Amino acid sequence: MASSGEHDRLTRWRKNEAALYRVVPYGGLALGTLLALVAPAPHHLGALPTLAIAVAAGCWVAWFVTVHPGWQSRRGLMAVYYAGLITFGAALVVASPWYGFFAWIGYIHAFPVLPRRWRIAGVTATAAIIATSQGGGLVIAMSHWPLWLLLVLFNLIVAGSVSWFAIIAEQEDAKRRRLMAELGEANRQLTETVRENAGLHAQLLIQAREAGVLDERQRMAREIHDTLAQGLAGIITQLEAAEQTRDRSADWRRHVDNGLALARESLTEARRSVRAVRPESLETARLPDALVELGGRWSDLHGIRAEVATTGTPRPLHPEIEVTLLRAAQEALANVARHAAASRVGLTLSYMADVVTLDVRDDGAGFEVTDQPTSREPTGGYGLTVMRQRVTRVGGELAVESEPGGGTAISASVPALPGGAG
Repeated sequence: MASSGEHDRLTRWRKNEAALYRVVPYGGLALGTLLALVAPAPHHLGALPTLAIAVAAGCWVAWFVTVHPGWQSRRGLMAVYYAGLITFGAALVVASPWYGFFAWIGYIHAFPVLPRRWRIAGVTATAAIIATSQGGGLVIAMSHWPLWLLLVLFNLIVAGSVSWFAIIAEQEDAKRRRLMAELGEANRQLTETVRENAGLHAQLLIQAREAGVLDERQRMAREIHDTLAQGLAGIITQLEAAEQTRDRSADWRRHVDNGLALARESLTEARRSVRAVRPESLETARLPDALVELGGRWSDLHGIRAEVATTGTPRPLHPEIEVTLLRAAQEALANVARHAAASRVGLTLSYMADVVTLDVRDDGAGFEVTDQPTSREPTGGYGLTVMRQRVTRVGGELAVESEPGGGTAISASVPALPGGAG
């Protein structure tokens, strides 16, 4: 933003400078004419010839600078203009030394109109004309030519110094414009690359979703099976607990109510899975809140402490990405409840620039990880296989670390596709 503002200021300054260059010659010409008429110098040419030359000089400047401003880029034509400008300046100074105010324009017009190798010649010629004006006119200056040469030298030193700094500033300005153009092109290419990358991610996700009817049927089968299986396992756990607490009415009622709630929730989730609708918890809350709610319900049902944490800045993700992470958390917690005999579970959701990671850790019994991970469920459920299929299906990766007696850590990393993708 700062570079853009600086570029705008430089552009405005160049426009104002160009407008000033177009106006200043007329001001110098008018001032010189006024002084020549009000306070005629010795050996002046006369009012009428002087006015004629002044009008011709004004028409020359107007034709090349005011009427045709686009000619400034035509170096050959501008060299002709500058030669005429110097000629008129010299003629006017000979007619009246007051026209040094007009001849001075030769300094500032040398840079925008002359090629670089001719600028020194233009400045030198202008310095000689200005020295003649400062000396009181051609006759007086030639009669005191050593003083005239000294004035020419002084003007050359001053004008040369200014010219040198102007050339350096012009070179730096050209370099700055070139760098800004390169930076703009680099930013454009970077923006295009980011856009193409987002498009490729979205296309990959679409292709994964449209992989085939068979793959979709298998996905729905896994979704429904695991939803019902987890719900039924929870219901059985609650009913068994209720059976053991028949003599305690309050505990018996609590377990029965939990079982009924699980049955209703499982039925709702099964219907939503058939209709390919997002889980209800994601319809009403963001993913971090849905995980907190999931951990709280699971902890109440199983009496195991579940801690849920979020790192990074939460942001909306593609619906299928959020469903994948939520289902992975549900599957991991279900496996902990069925097999781990854990006393504590931790879930961490981490938002990073390009990926989002869900880590689930428990301090349970653990197991031996093989090259082909399978479920820890002895009854033939899908378990980790389903979780890995879900994560892989959206372009992510699943990592499992465990050892007998050392607990288990599961990490699901998926692309951080924004909510608008797809």
